[in-house]
Amino acid sequence: MKKTFFMVAIVGLLFATACQNTDENKGAGTESQNSFDEILSKYKTDIPTKILTPNHVNSRIGDLEFYDGMPTQATINKVYDNLDFARGVDVFLNFIPATSIEGLRLGMKELGVDNYNKVMVMDKLLDATGLFLTGNASTVYASTFMDLEKNGPTVVEIPAGAGPGTVNDAFFRFVVDMGAPGPDRKKGGMYIILPPDYEGDLQVTPNSFKDNHSVKAEVGGVMRDVWIAQSKSYSNWLILRGFLVDGKPDAAAKMWKDGLKIYPMKDAKNPKRMEFISGSGKVFNTIHANNYDFYAELNDVIQKEPISFIDPELRGQAASIGIIKGEKFAPDARMEKILKDAIKVGNATARAISFSPRDKKAYIYEGKQWITGFIGKDYQWLDLDGHRGRNIDARTMFFYLATVNTPAMALEVPGVGSNYGFSAKDKNGELLYGEKNYKLHIDADVPAKDFWSIVVYDPQTRSMLQTDQDFPNKNSQKDPLVYNEDDSCDLYFGPTAPAGKEANWIQTVPGKAWFVLFRTYGPLEPWFKKTWQLNDFELVK
Repeated sequence: MKKTFFMVAIVGLLFATACQNTDENKGAGTESQNSFDEILSKYKTDIPTKILTPNHVNSRIGDLEFYDGMPTQATINKVYDNLDFARGVDVFLNFIPATSIEGLRLGMKELGVDNYNKVMVMDKLLDATGLFLTGNASTVYASTFMDLEKNGPTVVEIPAGAGPGTVNDAFFRFVVDMGAPGPDRKKGGMYIILPPDYEGDLQVTPNSFKDNHSVKAEVGGVMRDVWIAQSKSYSNWLILRGFLVDGKPDAAAKMWKDGLKIYPMKDAKNPKRMEFISGSGKVFNTIHANNYDFYAELNDVIQKEPISFIDPELRGQAASIGIIKGEKFAPDARMEKILKDAIKVGNATARAISFSPRDKKAYIYEGKQWITGFIGKDYQWLDLDGHRGRNIDARTMFFYLATVNTPAMALEVPGVGSNYGFSAKDKNGELLYGEKNYKLHIDADVPAKDFWSIVVYDPQTRSMLQTDQDFPNKNSQKDPLVYNEDDSCDLYFGPTAPAGKEANWIQTVPGKAWFVLFRTYGPLEPWFKKTWQLNDFELVK
């Protein structure tokens, strides 16, 4: 009897609730219409309701109240808080390129690279000690910063044999390539980088791999063949890469130390002696902040660079949260609280965009997990050649994970530059877990003229994963990999090496996720045409 009574009571309660919800919905609709009726009664002609604002509006930020379209003070406060929050998120997402370059500058400074004649060289390769966005352990980096405001037009002499090299400005925009993809075509030569406010006689040269015409210019009293580029910013990052010889970095490191020269054009007759600082095995950080400090880093960039460094739209976005050239960044307690919340959401958004992009064009192969860094095959992320404007999510994804922006990484020129694939999931779309074991089958005849490599990264730092291995990577040029009879190769990933597979194993860390970049140096036609494809990671149980 009690059971029957209980069931009847439950049914009655559900029916009453349903009726109440229905009545409430009817009431809400009636109330809304009544609100419009009252508003419309004040007009002498028919007014379309789509242009009107009810006195009460439900929204994702709460209830919004109006009197005849005029927001109440509570609504005004609420929407302005929301607007400042949204602007704070947008500033984080859209200014990652600027703060990433600033992070690199500060990281170089940690190592003592604080002038144009001081260069960080990874003479024993980049390892997992330094924090460097998706850096590689397959080439010998030479890196420094140029201050064109302080030093004016600056000369860079690079030696013959240089691999891919690039100058990027303070918003990570491409300035010029050097070395293999540059106009010197790996033969070496002299480049002059002009500041944004340069007003002299030097004219920018074409500077492409295909159009490599140099011009004559007087440098230190001598007429020289030079390539000339102009930056939009004062601060510029020079990053050069040298290839391994016999699997070792020694020859490339010597090439930089013997042949790389950087000096202001005005000091060409008596340049400072070059200093080379080893970055291998050193603890340093080149990554921008993901907390409130991000805005301070951005403010430093805005104060340093000319006002023309970014366009009015971006300038206005920064100004809307108080970052304005020539003014102190000093948000009040209310704004600081909002921005601290905005940075949390901005960081979460960047991570979602980067590790799980919703843009179908991000995926290199249909039905697979491999992702390209240059969505739309454009180094400026202009969608459909600009018809759809700039793909800002694609730009966010790239710069949250990576550094170096050059057309050579986006163009499909067989045998030139480099091209990458990125993956953070297995074949079933699941995250890659450090406590589990995976296999990656690399088909034979990898379409890379120079070599291929794969590196494992930490999703927290987006830098090399720190394990018992100094270099969490495999490189077809330097590692004694074991190949299958058909020249294919199986790579293994997990906390411990499978028996007999140590040569092909990269260690992971239990309790940590991981992701990889697969690089082809000198990518060949099958890579671009996708007649050769990467396989997905397979979970090994």
